[in-house]
Amino acid sequence: MAAAPTPSRTTPRARVLVVDDDADMLRLLSLRLQAAGYDVVAVGSAEAALAQLDMARPQLVLSDVRLPGRDGLALFDEVRARHPSLPVILLTAHGTIPDAVEATSRGVFTYLTKPYDGKELLEKIAQALALSAPAVTHAHAHEAWRADIVSRSNRMTDLLAEAYMVAQSDASVLLLGDSGSGKELLAQAIHRASPRARHPFVAVNCGAIPEALLESELFGHVKGAFTDAVSNHKGLFQAAEGGTLLLDEIGDMPPALQVKLLRVLQERAVRPVGASQSIPIDVRIISATHRDLEAAMATAQFREDLYYRLNVVTLALPTLGDRREDIALLANHFLDKLARKYDKRLSGFAPEALKALTLAAWPGNVRQLYNVVEQVCALSTTPLVPLTLVQRALRTPSTQVLSFAEARQRFEREYLVGLLKMTDGNVADAARLAQRNRTEFYRLLQKHALTPGNFKNDAVDNEDVADERHD
Repeated sequence: MAAAPTPSRTTPRARVLVVDDDADMLRLLSLRLQAAGYDVVAVGSAEAALAQLDMARPQLVLSDVRLPGRDGLALFDEVRARHPSLPVILLTAHGTIPDAVEATSRGVFTYLTKPYDGKELLEKIAQALALSAPAVTHAHAHEAWRADIVSRSNRMTDLLAEAYMVAQSDASVLLLGDSGSGKELLAQAIHRASPRARHPFVAVNCGAIPEALLESELFGHVKGAFTDAVSNHKGLFQAAEGGTLLLDEIGDMPPALQVKLLRVLQERAVRPVGASQSIPIDVRIISATHRDLEAAMATAQFREDLYYRLNVVTLALPTLGDRREDIALLANHFLDKLARKYDKRLSGFAPEALKALTLAAWPGNVRQLYNVVEQVCALSTTPLVPLTLVQRALRTPSTQVLSFAEARQRFEREYLVGLLKMTDGNVADAARLAQRNRTEFYRLLQKHALTPGNFKNDAVDNEDVADERHD
């Protein structure tokens, strides 16, 4: 078991209110917590604890269950009524374990049995304080570049340090990470930390723009280049002049356009559609994808020479599950932001609601967490978001956190699989049903790594298994 984190000497010490009628136990607990770096307010009864609540303003209450007069469970009820988000940890003898278990279902952060393990106690206190901590704000001017990225995890700290160094150069950067992990936010942060910060930051999702329009969007067009070209149009490369262009979901760029992009990167100039002359450009390229580009190169879906041109420096974003210590920070940060949007007075999450968020699976990463917080914010009728609302939001189907490009990709593949099953793998018949020519249909099958032969007769079952693995 990892050692419990201790309070930093550069930040205010957290205050813990300790309650126990056993003078020796109270002294031992106080010494242990003070040695770990906490401020301790020690009292011998529930009544004394309640008297200290508003004066001492503790960040956590640690109480024995067996107390003279009002017991620890009654103390918890009173603390909860006054300060709903204040975490409480109970110390219990074996005879009161059932009461303590019931208390956790009502909102007690956790309970420990006597004799307690000192290391486990410190870990539980650190966890409770982390869960109830407000979102970190980046007040220092030198951190303004990353102000939109809320984090305290070591993984993100290391990543941001590397991103800051990369930002000082003009090297092309490839951002890798699952959908919803924050690739565009990191790209914006790199731009703000770079010498190009005063110039435009422009983002384009290569998977969300139809193939027929993507070239014009990127490189521009001249009047008369095609039917709807009624005037000259500057492309996104020119719009980002002097600044940074993010090519998001670069792995979804059509092969024909990959060739033209490579030429632009080599020549540092763009030629608008229909133009006879190239226009010099000065743009820093950041690209991003959730796809495995090396696997795409192996199947000729992505050009190797373009990959190495884009991949001068690679930064990989962790999933939200790999930075769980950030979940409470992000949830509180989003709640504060969304409460203003919905004009609601929300003070935070109930402790058990916050615990549920930190323990949940997050296949949609930070984007999914934002959507969940937005749902509970819109529906909450109390200042403190309850567990029931969080549980309801977490049961929301994961399709609601798909981006437009992801939803389109999923539909397109499922549609092709359905056609191939219907036609027993006959590409000519499937293309006819789809009202597409065979060449275009083969290109779609290659894009989604579908082999028609796998859909013939008894091979269908094998393709179903492959589909499940792909999904």
